[in-house]
Amino acid sequence: MNRASARVAEAAQRACTDEPLCAYIYDLAALNRHAAGLAATLPDNCELFYAVKANSDLPILQTLAPHVRGFEVASGGELAWVRSHFPDTPVIFGGPGKLDTELAAALELGVELLHVESLSELRRLAWLARNRNRQADVLLRINLALDDVPTTTLTMGGRATPFGIDSDQLPECLAWLARHPEIRLHGFHFHLMSHQLDADAHLALLARYFRQARQWQKQFGLTINHLNVGGGIGINYREPDRQFDWPAFSTGLAALVNSENMQDWRIRFEPGRYLTAACGHYVMQVLDIKQCFGRHFAVGRGGTHHFRTPYAQGHSHPFFVLPQEHWPYPFSRSGVEQAKVTVVGQLCTPKDVLATDAPVKRLRVGDLLVFPYAGAYAWHISHHDFLRHPHPQHIYLSVQEPAHAADQ
Repeated sequence: MNRASARVAEAAQRACTDEPLCAYIYDLAALNRHAAGLAATLPDNCELFYAVKANSDLPILQTLAPHVRGFEVASGGELAWVRSHFPDTPVIFGGPGKLDTELAAALELGVELLHVESLSELRRLAWLARNRNRQADVLLRINLALDDVPTTTLTMGGRATPFGIDSDQLPECLAWLARHPEIRLHGFHFHLMSHQLDADAHLALLARYFRQARQWQKQFGLTINHLNVGGGIGINYREPDRQFDWPAFSTGLAALVNSENMQDWRIRFEPGRYLTAACGHYVMQVLDIKQCFGRHFAVGRGGTHHFRTPYAQGHSHPFFVLPQEHWPYPFSRSGVEQAKVTVVGQLCTPKDVLATDAPVKRLRVGDLLVFPYAGAYAWHISHHDFLRHPHPQHIYLSVQEPAHAADQ
């Protein structure tokens, strides 16, 4: 058990009461170390923004704030949340389907750059800026048509998707911008895919981004120097010991910036999952173990309404067992040894599955199951109130203080 898992295990043990446990436990010390390490190894002209959509809990944002250049938001709600707690931190605003009220809020609340998704959005933004006597600073999010683009399990570009502006429409957008000084173009935003696990493939994709941006800069005579390359770096849930090779990537990125003459550009990354996934653990206590048609099922307190990541990603999520010796009943305790178990939750659907046929040495009713890599797109993408079960506890292990529970 590594250092982070040991801290989480200790916190889970302390949180146990007579009521079966269900909790998210976040190791903020581990998050602090991870974020500091990523920021320190980026080239000087590369900036780290955090994609708030991955996990917007205030302790998470507070831990990240000293290490990132700013926050990326994708809704008016996220913008209001960030601005209420970080009034002076740089914010960038992306995502499709922005409302007029959201665009107006971005103008009023000092968003540094808006990532525009269409010519129609440009027109609405210009109309709002004129009415407020403002100038809006933007990047154009472009859906590039690239040959031989590496594929991942989540693709947002390089083919027909609702994200970004078709690259064939760029000349029309630039001609329109030339007639509308209330919109000031600073560069481009490319984000074709997420869940990238191959550092070399990601560097190859960035090389394509760099060359395309410089080509358009020259072709259209643009005075720009910003390039947002999105996030996209994934977490290997299926093989946790084989994660994205950040040291190789950061070393290769420095060489790529030099070889592609990108030293004068401000290159922005906006990871979410890769920053926070590893700091979070989802803990559920086993309520029942039963056998059906030759398979063992462990029913835990909670389920996909709390932790949707396994279903959303289509994998069997790794976990480890924390044995619990307390047993309040006068009858014997059921369990399995040297068996495979499918872990399910309390929901009335066969899709409420967190792990399938996972081997366990020993598992009993009352033991705790701890699911790592639950710090991003976990609680925040789940259908919390399905069946109206109680929400899990949220426990934050701070950098210096002992664990404490926080109301969600």
